[in-house]
Amino acid sequence: MSIEVLSLLGGIGLFLFGMQSMTGALRDLASRQMRAILARFTTSPLTGALSGAATTAVIQSSSATMVTVIGFVGAGLLSFPQAIGVIYGANVGTTITGWIVALLGLKLSLGTIALPGLLVGALTATMARGRLARLGTLLAGFSLVFIGLDMMKEATAGFESWLSPEILPSDSLGGRALLLLLGAAVTIVIQSSSAGVATTLVLLSSGAITLGQGAALVIGMDVGTTFTAILATVGGSRDMRRTAIAHTAYNIVTGAVAFALLGLIVPLLSRAFAPQDPAALVTFHTLFNIIGAAVMLPLTAPFARLIERLVPGRGAALTESLDRRLLGDANAAMDGAETCANRILCEMFRAGGHYLQPQGGPLPSGAVMRLEPALDDLHAFLSQISVAPDDAPATNRYAALLHQYDHMTRLAHRLTREDQMRRLLVDVGLQRPALALGAAMRRAAQRPSRIDAAALARLARLIEGRTQRLRRSVLLREHAGLVEVRDLFGLTDAMRWLSHAAHHAARAVHYGELAALDRPEMPVADRLQVAPAEPD
Repeated sequence: MSIEVLSLLGGIGLFLFGMQSMTGALRDLASRQMRAILARFTTSPLTGALSGAATTAVIQSSSATMVTVIGFVGAGLLSFPQAIGVIYGANVGTTITGWIVALLGLKLSLGTIALPGLLVGALTATMARGRLARLGTLLAGFSLVFIGLDMMKEATAGFESWLSPEILPSDSLGGRALLLLLGAAVTIVIQSSSAGVATTLVLLSSGAITLGQGAALVIGMDVGTTFTAILATVGGSRDMRRTAIAHTAYNIVTGAVAFALLGLIVPLLSRAFAPQDPAALVTFHTLFNIIGAAVMLPLTAPFARLIERLVPGRGAALTESLDRRLLGDANAAMDGAETCANRILCEMFRAGGHYLQPQGGPLPSGAVMRLEPALDDLHAFLSQISVAPDDAPATNRYAALLHQYDHMTRLAHRLTREDQMRRLLVDVGLQRPALALGAAMRRAAQRPSRIDAAALARLARLIEGRTQRLRRSVLLREHAGLVEVRDLFGLTDAMRWLSHAAHHAARAVHYGELAALDRPEMPVADRLQVAPAEPD
C-alpha cells in the first residue's frame, strides 16, 4: 500500500510541476496576445467573459489569468467593473483542463509516448534560448502532465481494494460539505485547481469515489482557487482588492448554488453517463460555471456596486499603480509605470495650461513641486524593472518609458522657471504661441486618452520656428536700440523656455504612445525615432 501511496503522490507532483511548467511557458509565449485580448476586448462584461475564457483556455490557468487581470486593474488599464466579466470567463476557461484529462489523459495511456517528448523538451529548454527554449519547456511540461496522470492511474489501481467511497466522508449532505472543505483546502495548499481536478477524475475513474463526492470536491477546488487572487492583492490598491473580493464572492455564490443542486444534478448525470465516466464530472464542472456566468452577466452592475460598498476607499493616487508585486512580470510592471507616468503628465499639463491662458492663472511651480515625490517614486520603480535581454518588444517598451520619464522631468523643471514664464503673457510676440501651447496642454489634461502626439509635435515645430524668427527680430531691435540689453536676455530666455517646453511636452506624449504600442517587428531605433537631444 505504501508504494501505491508514494506513486500517487509522485504522480500528483509530476502533474503539478508539468502544469506549472506548461502554464509558465504558455504565458510567456502567449503573453503579448493574451494581454492584447484582455486589454482590447474587455469593454463590457460579456466581452470580458469571452476574453477571460479564451485566455484561460490558452494558458491553462485561471489563477494566472486572474493575477494578470488584477495587475491590469492595479495598473489602471482595466476598471473594476470591466474585470468582473473576466472573472466569469476565467472560471469557464479553466474547465478545459478537465476535458483534456478526461478525454486524453484517462482514455489513452500517453505516459510512455510522452517520455521521448520529455527528453526532447528538456534538451531544447536547456540548450536553446528565447522562444525556442520556451517551446521546449512547454513540451516538457505537457509530457510531464501525461506521465503524472499515468502514475496516478497505476497507483489508484493498486490500492482500489482499500480505497473506496466508504473511506471518505459519505455521499450525504454533511459528507459532501466536508468534501467541499477538503477540496478547497487541497487547492489552497497545492495552489492549482487543475491538479486537484485531475486527481479527482483519476479517483472517480478508478471507483475510489462516487460522482457526488467528486462533484463536491470540485466545487471546493473552485472556491479554493480564489486564494491565489487574494494573496496577489495583499497591500494592493483599492480596485485590486475589489477584484479579488469579487472573484471570491462569485465563486462562493456559484459554488453554493451548485452544491445546493447536487441532489438534482448528480442523478441526471449518472443516467446520462457510465457510472465511473470522468466526463460526467467534467460536464458538471463546466455546466455550473457556464450557468453561473450566464446568470451573473445581467447582474454585473449591481454586483459591482455591492463590492464597491463592501470595499470603500478614496480615488486612485498618482502612484497607486506602482505596485511592487507587479515587478515579477516586466510587462505588468511597465503597465503600472505607464499609467503612473500618464497621470503625472496630465497633472503637469493641467498646471501649465492653467497658467498659459488669456486671463492668466496661478504659476505652475507650486503644483509641479508637489509632483516631485511622485516622479521620484516612478524613477525608483522604473529602475527595478528587469526585462529579459531576448525580449525585444519589452526592451523597446522599457526604453520608451525611460525616454518619456526623461522628458517629463525636463518639462517639470521648465514649469518651475517662473521668471521666464511671466514674460510669455506680456510680450506681444510670445503671447500667441504661449497661448497655443496652453490650450494644447488643457485639452490633453481634460482628455488624456485622446492626446494626439502628432498634433503636439506639429505645434512644437511651429513654436520652434516662430521663436527662431522672434529671436532674430529681438536681436535686430537691440541693435537698433529699441530693446535694452537686460530685456534682451529676458526675452531670449522666455523664447528658449517656450521652445523647449513645447518640445518636451510633445516628446513625452510621443514616447507614451510608443510604450502603449505593440509593434515587436520594428527595430528599437526605428520604433523609438529618437529626436536630437535639446540643451537644457
